[in-house]
Amino acid sequence: MDSSSDAHGRHKCAACFRQFNKMEHLVEHMRAARHSPHEPRCGVCGKHCRSFEALRDHLGVGGSTLPKAASCASEFAVRGCKLCLRVLASAAALRAHRDCQLSRTPPMARLHQQQQQPPGGGRVLALGCKMVGAGSDGSLDVVARVCVVDEQEKIVFETFVKPLIPVTHYRYETTGIRPEHLLRDGVTVKSAQRRVQDLLLNGEQPWKARTSRGRARLLVGHGLDHDLDALGMDYPAYLKRDTATYPPLMKTSKLSNSLRFLTHTYLGYDIQTGHQHPYEDCVAAMRLYHRMKQQQHPRHDGDADEPAASAEQAFPAWRQRELERMTPEELLRLSTPDYRCWCLDD
Repeated sequence: MDSSSDAHGRHKCAACFRQFNKMEHLVEHMRAARHSPHEPRCGVCGKHCRSFEALRDHLGVGGSTLPKAASCASEFAVRGCKLCLRVLASAAALRAHRDCQLSRTPPMARLHQQQQQPPGGGRVLALGCKMVGAGSDGSLDVVARVCVVDEQEKIVFETFVKPLIPVTHYRYETTGIRPEHLLRDGVTVKSAQRRVQDLLLNGEQPWKARTSRGRARLLVGHGLDHDLDALGMDYPAYLKRDTATYPPLMKTSKLSNSLRFLTHTYLGYDIQTGHQHPYEDCVAAMRLYHRMKQQQHPRHDGDADEPAASAEQAFPAWRQRELERMTPEELLRLSTPDYRCWCLDD
């Protein structure tokens, strides 16, 4: 009997290993699941998971109470890295594996001595903003500090920003921002917006960057739409790399994880303790981006790696009978992701 069915005639998905009584149900599952080689995979059994959090649950990592695969969990406990979730060749290889554990960025005292530098030849910048409160109850977020760093984690722009409306809550316990910072050192929102936009467009015309990247840079961050809205800016979606909305970094419930959680879980250190500087958020988001970009995924020829507009493109209804005659492995090769993997940025 081939791999498309087990001894009881059930059909098993080649990606997530779910089983179905009828082949037409497996085809419908593949149409809805959008499996692809770019999904996180178990290094023991090869199962595809929708997100790294689902993979952690599968491996019983990080306090998961119900490991879904006891054999994988026991094997991972011996030779698996809890940060990158790779399974090494041996326990000795795991002990020598230190690439994933990163250290926290420099203390704020050293940071203030760092001079702003023009971005190098890199094509990626990270943006971070800190908000203070406005409105009668201080719950309205307005930008008060902006930081932009390059791929070498060097500051290319950093400034306080004078909000357009009165500040009613400086949130000093977390931001460390006082009224004198904004009065003495703050620039207007328009000035900060213009500077950030110039750095991102890199000499490209705004209208042209909406359809063709050209010289424009990729923008990395966490909750980018919120930060850009606070600056009164817009930026093309295809140039944004948001760690809050990237599917492999989201919760199994498809909600966003906090940057603090992602940094602790996948980079191995803590951020946002005490007074918070946007530089630290920029560096964490940039490191997460590089971690995701360096994932080793098999590549298909042509456009199979690019997200399709809908599952119907890969599994059209008019090919239903032909699809039902395929093996699960052939169906997986046809499947396309519903997001663009960052490993393709190379």
